Amino acid sequence: MSDERDVVSGTPGRRRAALAARWGLDPEVVFLNHGSFGACPRGVLDAQQALRAEMEANPVAFLARRLEDRLAAARAAVGAFVGADPDDLAFVPNATAGIATVLGSFGIGPGDELLATDHEYNAALNALRVGAADAGARVVLARIPLPVDGPDDVVERVLAAVTPRTRLALLSHVTSPTALVFPVERLVPLLEARGVAVLVDGAHAPGMIPLQVGSLGASWYVGNLHKWCCAPKGAAFLHVRRDRQAAARPLAVSHAANDPRPAPSPFVRAFDWTGTLDPTAYLAAPIAIAEVSAMLEGGWPAVMARNRALALGAREILLGALGGTAIAPASMLGAMAAVELPAAFGPPPVSPVDEDPLQAALRERAGIEVPLVAWPRDPGPGERRWRLVRISAHLHNELPDYVALADALRGLLGQATNR
Repeated sequence: MSDERDVVSGTPGRRRAALAARWGLDPEVVFLNHGSFGACPRGVLDAQQALRAEMEANPVAFLARRLEDRLAAARAAVGAFVGADPDDLAFVPNATAGIATVLGSFGIGPGDELLATDHEYNAALNALRVGAADAGARVVLARIPLPVDGPDDVVERVLAAVTPRTRLALLSHVTSPTALVFPVERLVPLLEARGVAVLVDGAHAPGMIPLQVGSLGASWYVGNLHKWCCAPKGAAFLHVRRDRQAAARPLAVSHAANDPRPAPSPFVRAFDWTGTLDPTAYLAAPIAIAEVSAMLEGGWPAVMARNRALALGAREILLGALGGTAIAPASMLGAMAAVELPAAFGPPPVSPVDEDPLQAALRERAGIEVPLVAWPRDPGPGERRWRLVRISAHLHNELPDYVALADALRGLLGQATNR
């Protein structure tokens, strides 16, 4: 059996132990929530700290004289990884900030409709609602009930929600609450052809699934680098299609906005110097991409395939332990999966920020860090509210991690049933 198969199967193997040791995760915690905030390998953190030390040794030299060229090199590396021209990329601290940037400069007007699905990330929906309220527009949610039959179901329901007033569509590439890979490659050209500008929320996509952002054709694409690419926290990118760049504005006006030089482009200058910040997360992102790639023979294609296989195997373990049916076909999964929990556990909390007591029990009694999700957030009349457990899979995980989760959930289910 190869080292890579050892990692997925959970059988003893030097490669598996070596991979887990590359992260500084608490060995007393079964960490199944890479999807929320990522986890950064030790080598990447060391590289970032070296950059910080250099910056603090002479902040003026680092920020005023060296940073422009270093950001350009980092953009080139990220662009090569996500399939985009680096001149069309701007660094932002996270996908949520990237979404806010687009909404702040798009020009929403009274009566406009902003389209999203009910699988969208809560903070992104909040940004849509605030932007719509300020402009006298409205948010329209395309409801995609679970279980999902397949990508065709998503395409049909999104297109059915489009009206002559629809100006912008915010679409997750990989949904946060339900862990589904949406068919944005099909939806983007269909929507853009109807005059609907598409903003793809790719928070989970870089490093989870192969990307060709430049050829996707979306008006904007935001992606986190701190999640599946394992860059330091605070590293994300905003891709803006060339015809949209003249209107793109960062949340803070750049110091270099009136720089008369022909290069870098006005778009790049607008985002590269928006005030004093710690840019080392951006500069360390290419280091993270290279380091994770080197962890498996075969590089990133092998990493993505291995993580997806582990997530699929974990889903089968949970479905076998808890019963129920899959919420979507395997073709719609990447390195995460969501599984419905039995109704015997009781209803989930109503607030999107309150921790689920069952999630706290898993952490406190079994040492397992995994998110539980209430979905949909706003059920329609007679619509059932699902309680999902969402698992993530990265190179620091192995199959016994999910067996431990299944055993813990079975034990808690027995307690709930006997009450």
